[in-house]
Order: sequence, then structure tokens, then C-alpha cells
Amino acid sequence: MWFVFAILSSIFAALTSILAKVGIENVDSNLATAIRTMVVVVMAWAMVFITNAQSGITQIEKKSWVFIILSGIATGASWLCYYKALQIGEVSKVVPIDKLSVVITLVLAFAFLHEKFTPKSAIGAVLITAGTLVMVL
Repeated sequence: MWFVFAILSSIFAALTSILAKVGIENVDSNLATAIRTMVVVVMAWAMVFITNAQSGITQIEKKSWVFIILSGIATGASWLCYYKALQIGEVSKVVPIDKLSVVITLVLAFAFLHEKFTPKSAIGAVLITAGTLVMVL
């Protein structure tokens, strides 16, 4: 089931890029990011209440709060940079560079989460990086 959600995520991420590029024409990228964020907040809280998960908020440990908040800060920074890059650059060049996050994530997961960095992972990372360079140069 995780695979289905991952595929859906990639489809929605692709739509995000196209819709954002059209939507931010003549709109400040920071303002557009704030509007987008409000929509995400409403959708996320709607899902919390639809799935009746709101009672779990009191059970979240301090460490989890810290890392969830830090993740939110990273997300916000990513979105602000992404929208600015989309506004002034071509989608076909911005998106591949943004997707280098896959390679960076693999390296960080290896370094900090002690996940396996297999030959297959290394080859994939090299191919993603090479593909990105081919697309943007």
C-alpha cells in the first residue's frame, strides 16, 4: 500500500509544479507560498478530524514535537525556495534540481539514520544526479 501512496505523491507533486508555475504568474512567490500553505493546513486538519486522530495530539512526546516542528521549518524553507525558483526559472529545470532531494535524502539517511547504503542505492543516486545534470545543462 505504501507504493500506491508514493505513486500518488509523485503524481500530485508533478501537478503541484505545473499548477504553481501557472498560478504564480504576476504574484509574489512568498504570498503564493503562504496561500498554498493555508490550503495544506486546512486539508491536513480536515484529514485529522475525518480519521478521528485529533485525540492523539496529547500523546505526542517532546522529542517528536521538536522534530515535527523542525520538519515543518524545513518544509516551509523548501516551499519558499521552490516557489521563488519556479517563478524565475523554467519548470523543466527547477523540478529536476528539486528532485536532487532524493539523493540528499539517501546520504542523510545513511549518515544520521544508519540506513543501508547499498550498491543499488549508490547506482541510483549516481543515475539521478547524472539525469539531473543532463536535464538542466
